[in-house]
Amino acid sequence: MRLSSVEVIPYALPFEEPYVTARGSLTQREMVLLRVRDEDGVVGLGEAVPLALRGGVALAEVMRELETWGENQRVQELSAPARCAVGTALMDLRGRRVGAGLGEGVADEAVECNATLVAGPPAEVAAEAERWAQAGFTTFKLKLGAESAKTVDMRRSSRTRDGDVEQVRAVRAALGPEARIRVDANEAWDLETAKATLAELEPFVIELAEQPVAGLEAMAELAASTSIPLAADESVASLAEAEEAAALGACSYTGIKLSKVGGPEEALAIADVLPAYVTSALDGPVGIAAAAQVALSLAETGHPERLHMSHGLATQRLFASTVAAVECEVRDGKLHLPPGPGLGVEIDEDALQAHRI
Repeated sequence: MRLSSVEVIPYALPFEEPYVTARGSLTQREMVLLRVRDEDGVVGLGEAVPLALRGGVALAEVMRELETWGENQRVQELSAPARCAVGTALMDLRGRRVGAGLGEGVADEAVECNATLVAGPPAEVAAEAERWAQAGFTTFKLKLGAESAKTVDMRRSSRTRDGDVEQVRAVRAALGPEARIRVDANEAWDLETAKATLAELEPFVIELAEQPVAGLEAMAELAASTSIPLAADESVASLAEAEEAAALGACSYTGIKLSKVGGPEEALAIADVLPAYVTSALDGPVGIAAAAQVALSLAETGHPERLHMSHGLATQRLFASTVAAVECEVRDGKLHLPPGPGLGVEIDEDALQAHRI
């Protein structure tokens, strides 16, 4: 399969409200659209999302890598976000060439998703949870470790921990006992803070706690001290780290972001080692569609019994706009894939131009 052209297009999507986590606050998400075209004029789309709040490669570096790849086609030299864009674009191109959806046989299925609740005052977080519940969501992921945009630097403090517990308490009271609640601290807590906080959270029946501390050894020690199942995120970005996490007993699950691990193939390899759910890196429409395909493919991994888990792929609700004319749709707490060939995503060229950076 020979390519006739490669386009690398940086763009940004604004959030409806600032996206606040323990790692900082974002008002927009910068990303890179990769558009490849073969000799027959068939187009494939990929997307790279530099993980700015995690100290990963910057947008300009990802663009340089993708432009260089367009000249030499050497994937092994790319960072994880750039590899993700290339792997997704070629996968989409292959699907479009044969005229079939990538999830052939499951293309009409939908992916059950969790609500994503950014950190904030407890009453506001609870009200937002109720709005997601009215839209059909039954699993709710709370971003802990920062009470508001003004307190994102107050990490590992008792005041922040108290605010975290109060957010969970408020959401549980608002949603009742049937709702599934997850928490995600993005490594904001030290080990002792994590032990104390999870002990306070245990009565609220938490489905899982995602990356409460940094490092797999600390995760393993924490896992031995709490009844709440732990999930990795930052600590599992490769197959080798997944194997280490499994050997240490550091976590029961791992969340997988395609731009973090390097693309769909790497994601499925990790899911063969650890029970996994797929989460958004605050992707645009192309990245979300690719992640949805991976979520549907988890039945083929070594842990199909974990398919009851919701995936963190409804984050397009957090954005104020899009660059897609056709994309996945969030309805009734599920992400529904577009019906077209490949990923099924179609770009709105005017919108892309308006959001280009």
